[in-house]
Amino acid sequence: MTQTIEPPAANPRWTSTQPSAPPVSDNPVYRFLGGTPLNVFIRLFFISLIVGALLMWLDIRPLDVFYAVNRLINRLWNLGFDAIREIAEYVLAGAVIVVPIWFVTRLLTQRPPR
Repeated sequence: MTQTIEPPAANPRWTSTQPSAPPVSDNPVYRFLGGTPLNVFIRLFFISLIVGALLMWLDIRPLDVFYAVNRLINRLWNLGFDAIREIAEYVLAGAVIVVPIWFVTRLLTQRPPR
């Protein structure tokens, strides 16, 4: 006795050949935001609430933060080329150590030519 299985009369939903909407992760706005705009807004709202409560508990007001950033920018602006010179000195001091170590590790990890 042989049993035959007949295909269903219509295609099931999951095998439909109709084009579907692209997944959420393919949307550039969703990828940039890290989720749907509503979900991102809700997360940012609650994180801002917690951080704001912490700042208020520490007696730090929003204008205080704004003024501190403004003072920092003004100090950096007033330093002018001195800031660039200091940064260059830091980079050169670090490069004296980093570049030779990098070069030696590159030499040691090179594969011989075949």
